[in-house]
Amino acid sequence: MTDKKVEILFKEFSSPEEMPSADQKLVRAAMEAQKSSYAPYSHFNVGAAVRLEDGTIIKGSNQENAASPSGLCAERTAMFAAGANYPGVPMVSIAIAGGPSLGLCANPATPCGACRQVMAEYQKIGGKPMSVILVGADKIWKFDRVDDVLPFIFDSI
Repeated sequence: MTDKKVEILFKEFSSPEEMPSADQKLVRAAMEAQKSSYAPYSHFNVGAAVRLEDGTIIKGSNQENAASPSGLCAERTAMFAAGANYPGVPMVSIAIAGGPSLGLCANPATPCGACRQVMAEYQKIGGKPMSVILVGADKIWKFDRVDDVLPFIFDSI
C-alpha cells in the first residue's frame, strides 16, 4: 500500500476590490443574479455568472419547485443557458454567490456535486481550464480550474 495526497491550491480575497477587474465584474454579476432566485422552500438564494472566452457574461439563479427535485441550481442554470445560446464558445470562469434570504454566507457557499460535474464537462468541452470563484460575505475563494473543486472528475472516456 502507498499513501497518496491531493493538494488543492486556491486564492482567498477579503473583497472583490482585491481581484482583477474581470473577476470583480463576474462576482458582481453572480450577486446580481442571486436577486432572481426562486427559493420559497429552502430560502437559500444562489446566483451564478459564467464568463465566456469572448467576455460575454451569462447569469443564472436557483429555481425551486414544489415537486422537488424538479428545480435547478444556479450554476447549472447559467452553464446550460451559456451552452445553449453560445455553443462552441468556451466557458473560462464561473462565480457563485449564495446565502439565506438574499444574503451571503460568511464563508463561500460551495456547489453541489452535480454542478461540479457539469462544470467539469464544460471545462472539457472548452479545452481549457475554467476558474471557479466562490463568494462569501467575509471571503472569496478562487480556484484556477474545476479539478480543484472536484478532484478525480468522472470521465467516461
